[in-house]
Amino acid sequence: MAMQIDAELLEILACPVTRERVIQDGDWLIAVIAGRRYPIRDGIPVMLPEEAEVRNAEGMWINCLLYTSPS
Repeated sequence: MAMQIDAELLEILACPVTRERVIQDGDWLIAVIAGRRYPIRDGIPVMLPEEAEVRNAEGMWINCLLYTSPS
């Protein structure tokens, strides 16, 4: 079961790469415009770029470190 992030905290959290606000979706914080999501572990947002997942060309979430953009 996903733990709800406090509304005041969610208000100030931002994607560390694009600085856009994030929304919570279950155990993830999503930067919609950037197409990145960050995990929430034990109720703590992990907002590290290397922990993020990105959407690939097929729309699947993959670890940011494994992603290579199509040429």
